[in-house]
Amino acid sequence: MDNQSMLSELNERLYEYTKEIDDTFLSVKMSGEKGDFFSQVKPFADEVKEVVDHWKVEAASWIKRNRPKNLHTSQIESAAEQLEMISVQAFFPETSRTRFINYLQSVRYVLTVLRENINKYET
Repeated sequence: MDNQSMLSELNERLYEYTKEIDDTFLSVKMSGEKGDFFSQVKPFADEVKEVVDHWKVEAASWIKRNRPKNLHTSQIESAAEQLEMISVQAFFPETSRTRFINYLQSVRYVLTVLRENINKYET
């Protein structure tokens, strides 16, 4: 598998994680019950982090090679940090809804822009 298709696959996996994170957040907000740290929060956050770490490397390298006008490595770094944060915060009902939604939308924006650029630069 070439780097571009690997990046595309990682990007899509992260987008799926944002859906799961959003669903978890809504469910936790409604129930008011926090997720169990060792059986739910940590395993999920670790799983997301593993994909994020790989994605960050691939995305940065892809950006250096292709130099898209509307996407920079700093946005990748920021999205990676935010994704790691919300993958944990989603399990806690006291998480600020506004901040959570802002982070989620920011991450999705970067993932969408990267997806569009990957499709545009496909050879």
